[in-house]
Amino acid sequence: MLNIKEDAQLSILNHSCAHLLAQAVKHIYPEAKFWVGPVIEDGFYYDIDLGNKTLTLDDLPAIEKEMKKLAKDGKRIIRQELTKKEALEKFKNDEYKIDLITRMNEEDTVISCYTQGDFTDLCRGPHVESVKELKNFKLLKVSGAYWKGDVNNKVLQRIYGICFPTSEELDSYLQELEEAKQRDHRKLGSTLEIFMTNDLVGKGLPMYLPNGYIIWEELENYIKDKEKKLGYKHVLTPPLGNVELYKKSGHWDHYQENMFPKMEVEGEEFVLRPMNCPHHMMIYANKIHSYRDLPIRIGEIARDSRYEASGALKGIERVRTFCQNDAHLFVTNEQIESEFSSVVNLILDVYKELNITNYRFELSLRDPEDKVKYYPDDEMWNHAEDTLRKVLDNIGLEYVEKIGEAAFYGPKLDVQVKPAVGNEYTLSTCQLDFCLPMKFDLNYIDKDGTKKTPVVLHRAIFGSLDRFIAYYLEETKGLLPLWLSPVQINIIPVNNEYHLEYAEKLYQELKDLNIRTNLDDREEKLSYKMRESVMKKIPYAIIIGNKEIENNTISYRKCQTEETITIQKEEFINKILDEIKNKN
Repeated sequence: MLNIKEDAQLSILNHSCAHLLAQAVKHIYPEAKFWVGPVIEDGFYYDIDLGNKTLTLDDLPAIEKEMKKLAKDGKRIIRQELTKKEALEKFKNDEYKIDLITRMNEEDTVISCYTQGDFTDLCRGPHVESVKELKNFKLLKVSGAYWKGDVNNKVLQRIYGICFPTSEELDSYLQELEEAKQRDHRKLGSTLEIFMTNDLVGKGLPMYLPNGYIIWEELENYIKDKEKKLGYKHVLTPPLGNVELYKKSGHWDHYQENMFPKMEVEGEEFVLRPMNCPHHMMIYANKIHSYRDLPIRIGEIARDSRYEASGALKGIERVRTFCQNDAHLFVTNEQIESEFSSVVNLILDVYKELNITNYRFELSLRDPEDKVKYYPDDEMWNHAEDTLRKVLDNIGLEYVEKIGEAAFYGPKLDVQVKPAVGNEYTLSTCQLDFCLPMKFDLNYIDKDGTKKTPVVLHRAIFGSLDRFIAYYLEETKGLLPLWLSPVQINIIPVNNEYHLEYAEKLYQELKDLNIRTNLDDREEKLSYKMRESVMKKIPYAIIIGNKEIENNTISYRKCQTEETITIQKEEFINKILDEIKNKN
């Protein structure tokens, strides 16, 4: 994904374009005053005080027109260095620039301003030589922003834009933005009635609607079935715990900033859990184990809560409460390789079945120089990291090593997926942990009768179901595979008077086979109902007319195709059942 701040040329170009924006705004709104106009990852913005004027998207074309006019004039951009006294005098009528200048130290800051034609702005630069280089830009959106980010201050108008060296690059980027809009899981989630949010419920606390819960349930059953075949035992643990539990695990010291505040009840302190490891440690400690019991694989679709700043929240991708597809494997040292290998193969198997192809592996290791973040045991760390390397090398996977990215208790393997739009992120993970079992004094009786400490593998295949659903919606543009689609078949009678009775019988027959079916018996035109079926991303639309009734056939059209195919009813039903079973 584009990151303009990492490209020196684009950064200068966009910062210069922010000044061009300010000049154009000043021409249209002479009373405008300007706060700051920085470069950001995806372009630039400028915060502007327009008095009582509130900008909308409808105001941007006029500003763009003036910017284009100014760029065509081709004025040179001239830099001038000032003393602090000169700067205060030059901008004496501008409260925002005075605020900036007052806080500058002449000893370590060069105070400068840039002038282009009739507009001068305080800025440290650098800038392009001339405004004629700023022809390929687009203003993208406008919003309100508190001065200095303080809710007690005035709301300024923030205009966002982006600039490129060529029109081709700009057009390409705008196409990417349009593609991103079409794939945005928040838009799809609303259109397809998958989930909803409401501030009265709470920011970052999504609620799944019936369509969304079908997807959720199918994914949960899918992954749990796979885990059961591999010997996992599933549990259910509470979504909060005593603070002492997290002090014992070390999360209270290492992870507290990501946790919600503690709650006191009857003299006990509780916290919403950010992860499930401590609970699963306690389940293992509930009884005595022999080496014959290991490996013990504990799985759970577990509800967790983590504090996310409101500005970071995004649909069901970044939330404050979520469900992890979590598991903890308690193994002997001799079983590490085989169990870690089994987890990697499970990841590969799931990705193959779900057609996830754009991903890579990262082996996250500790930074040996960081004596604060990581559990202090060099021998443990060296052994753990060497073991994971060996397994990955034996499987033949390509991976990159990331120093300093390990969890505080051990190294981990992260699978980074590259979505169709946006930056890559971690989907699946497997972490090796020698630390927590020791903290919780976990043990098993070995062959020689001595007590040994097990090793724990923390692993998540989907990561969280919430983030996975967001990812998969965007990958498929909402057109989910048949087995996962909330509605699998849409039956559309051509004319209710003649065809509804047959359509109702077919509807019931498919429902009895647990095929999720909708019967569209509204008094609307066939073309209208077909278009709506496509908009709802229903994989199959069945058209019932005279010929279908006479010949006991099915005429169907797959979503987003124009071809109508007619086959025998039994053949169609078998085709659908086979496609669902095999997750084609």
